[in-house]
Amino acid sequence: MSDPDEAAQRSAQMAKLEAKIDSAVRQRAQSTGKRHQDEHYSQAQQGWRMVIELVAGILIGFAVGFGLDSLLGTMPIFLVAFVLLGFVAGVRTMMRTAKEFQEEHLAENARAKIKFAQGAGVDEGD
Repeated sequence: MSDPDEAAQRSAQMAKLEAKIDSAVRQRAQSTGKRHQDEHYSQAQQGWRMVIELVAGILIGFAVGFGLDSLLGTMPIFLVAFVLLGFVAGVRTMMRTAKEFQEEHLAENARAKIKFAQGAGVDEGD
């Protein structure tokens, strides 16, 4: 069987590890100023923003194409062309937005790591 001193030592190590984890979680919450639930809401907002950008591009293309076809009397030609151009513009805008979100996320993670490393006092010997 295991030695009682060994069991007590493991228990102390587990308590120390749990304290480190709790400290890191609290420090991350303080550094970002957001709760974990708020991040999901923020990601939902980002998703809706990208969907709206795509739909807006298509609708603007539709409006321009329909307007030109109505003025010139060439019903489906400009409508189809500008809907496709609107789709391409919407996708490009979505990709630009996704890149922006990714850069913000990487910068936020880098700031959190630096802050954690400065304030946590990570023990190298454990």
